[in-house]
Amino acid sequence: MQEWQEEVLAEVRAGSRISDRDIVDKVRRAVLMQRLPPGTRLPEVTLGEVFGVSRSVVRKALTRLASEHVVDQRPNQVARVRAPSIEETRETFAARRLVEGEVAALLAGRLDAASHARLAAEARGEVEAHGRDDEPARIEHSLAIHHLLAEHSPNRVLGAMLTDLILRTSIVIALYKRPNLASCFLEGDHAALLAALGQGDAEAAREGIQRHLESLEALLDLSPREASIDLMAILGRSREQA
Repeated sequence: MQEWQEEVLAEVRAGSRISDRDIVDKVRRAVLMQRLPPGTRLPEVTLGEVFGVSRSVVRKALTRLASEHVVDQRPNQVARVRAPSIEETRETFAARRLVEGEVAALLAGRLDAASHARLAAEARGEVEAHGRDDEPARIEHSLAIHHLLAEHSPNRVLGAMLTDLILRTSIVIALYKRPNLASCFLEGDHAALLAALGQGDAEAAREGIQRHLESLEALLDLSPREASIDLMAILGRSREQA
């Protein structure tokens, strides 16, 4: 069981009060780690049992998740993890290439030593995680790199847009990653980006990000798939423990 799942159980067992924000964080993380594929049903009753909270708390969490484009909520229907269309997938990648490419160009030569060191540490962590076949950890490090770019963006509006697009892209990858593809690791891409940022080469940084995202999009199988998911097993107690 993943560490974050153990945290959910520990909080429930300890009787700690779980808020709607806690649920949002756990579900969002499960989506980012590709544990909850798009289209997964999120019944209020089941989520309430998993987290040990009332349905009103679950409803608040689902409303937050819908505002972040993580889930779809429709009247009189069970909420589901968003399942972007193929057209939206292509539009999302196109938007992210524009936004993140510009952020990278703006950051070239402007990152302080501590921030560059953080990026380098995440890049090394990604390579090490890939080497030991730890895909959840690899995804964590990869996301951290891109979120750091958004966090340090000289243009705060572009930074906020990038944060949103990173999440949307992650959902898309969870839906369309080829079934036989163990990892979306693109060797050398992040190292080359860090080099361009450190050298102050804005165009190389922009082009590096755009190539990285084009290569990532090329790894996807743009055909929808259905998935059978056990929410209790992923977000909380297994059925044997219940």
